[in-house]
Amino acid sequence: MRSDNVRLFKTVEHACGYFSDRTAQNWVIDPVAPEIANVYGSALSQGFRRAGGHVYRPTCPICHACTPTRLPVLLFQPNRRQKRCIRANADLEISNEPAGYSDEAFALYRRYLHARHPGGGMDHNEPDDFGRFLYAPWSQTRFLMFRDQGRLVACAVTDVTSNGLSAVYTFYDPQLSGRSLGVLAILTQIQWAQREKLPHVYLGYWIERHAKMHYKIEYRPIELLRNGQWVRFDPIMECSSEA
Repeated sequence: MRSDNVRLFKTVEHACGYFSDRTAQNWVIDPVAPEIANVYGSALSQGFRRAGGHVYRPTCPICHACTPTRLPVLLFQPNRRQKRCIRANADLEISNEPAGYSDEAFALYRRYLHARHPGGGMDHNEPDDFGRFLYAPWSQTRFLMFRDQGRLVACAVTDVTSNGLSAVYTFYDPQLSGRSLGVLAILTQIQWAQREKLPHVYLGYWIERHAKMHYKIEYRPIELLRNGQWVRFDPIMECSSEA
């Protein structure tokens, strides 16, 4: 299939990463298209996401659980838990660095995967896998690095486009769960977008009633892409639809 600018390919069905009893299928933008960097921002606004050099969007034939999300940053108001997270981590040093391999970041990445994804295949990553998954030669990717007295404790992989920031992946020290470093990473990305006057932070896919994806709707007002339109998440309407 060909869009106005780049070709789209549909993958074969494969095992779903979220539900063990389902299969998945994706649209993927031609990864070698010379225009991919230019269309990436627009692709985000159409529900696509980047993993390594691939920009994809689920197109599963039966299941439609993966819902693209984005946050209009000028309207964001942190809740009490998010404000506490900012205060509790005020001692951390935050730097915005070019994406790239380092022994320091890779060691943290491996510790995180071993703790969060044991036995899932991701916990046996090698240095080459680090770059293949987190950034691409064409992507404008930055690493938000969080350090405690010089020691790296978290990294938020972030893509920069004219349409906003994309929160690609965050990894952190699994022994510091009390700091809520994943929450801090998103709040820092929101602040970054606000400073740069970028309209949105794209948070990837939300899956209703999926424990690992629930956190995304805690950032309000979150928008969901449904039937080709971005709509404001309404918890009352969601509860009504489930009844």
